[in-house]
Amino acid sequence: MAKNTHLKVLSTTVKVKIIDQHDFICLTDIAKSKNPDHPDDLIRNWLRNRNTLELLGIWEQLHNPDFNPVEFDGIRRQAGLNSFTLTPKQWISTTSAIGLQSKAGRYGGTYAHKDIAFEFASWVSVEFKLYLIKEFQRLKNDELRQLGWDVRRQLTKINYRIHTDAVKANLIPSKLSPQQISMVYASEADVLNVALFGQTAAEWRAKHPDESGNMRDYANVAQLVCLANLETLNAHFVKKELPQAERVVLLNATAIEQMRLLTEDTGIRNLEGGEA
Repeated sequence: MAKNTHLKVLSTTVKVKIIDQHDFICLTDIAKSKNPDHPDDLIRNWLRNRNTLELLGIWEQLHNPDFNPVEFDGIRRQAGLNSFTLTPKQWISTTSAIGLQSKAGRYGGTYAHKDIAFEFASWVSVEFKLYLIKEFQRLKNDELRQLGWDVRRQLTKINYRIHTDAVKANLIPSKLSPQQISMVYASEADVLNVALFGQTAAEWRAKHPDESGNMRDYANVAQLVCLANLETLNAHFVKKELPQAERVVLLNATAIEQMRLLTEDTGIRNLEGGEA
């Protein structure tokens, strides 16, 4: 997840941010769904509740080795008294709590670890809580898909670096101009494109004039895995000084065999991806 993001829950925008690698959800935004003019009043009323304090205390004992149980017992004994009040900042400073974070100012607000935030949302509105959980889960699913895509793209980039280094060391004379070098790289990239996709990058762009990026951006999981393997294999062939025409034949045969195994034996065919 990015450091800061937003969820749209019913008609309310709820901020989410990462604190110490954990998801924290803005209680102030949740409170605005019920009391847009004075959301902090709603948070303070929630904190006065004995059940809330029990929840916060147990959560801190489970997750926070620096939590102050002595101060917590003192606060808990006052819960229920008419004179008892508690703000997020008082709770944090008194008990060394980490489940709540509170900052003043235009871009401040009170945030809570998602475990606590869902409980607060339930106290505000059961309906709001259910929609909040649904939107939060949708966000996490999107992140997982993006993470998987990024990992596959990074794998391809790493192998491509190995591949281009081999090209530079074995195919590019030292006196070539930068323009000529880039042409050699493009040619070598198309060796892989032809072996796996059956066409060069220029041919793909001609067939897809309205698409952005290149054919690799539309490859499916099986194709990206195969492409990473082909890049490593081609780097090996280049170092062995095999002619380009011979290499493309060998790479194509490898691509056919690997794609057959990937799509028939592992079920990768069912994952989302672009065209072959």
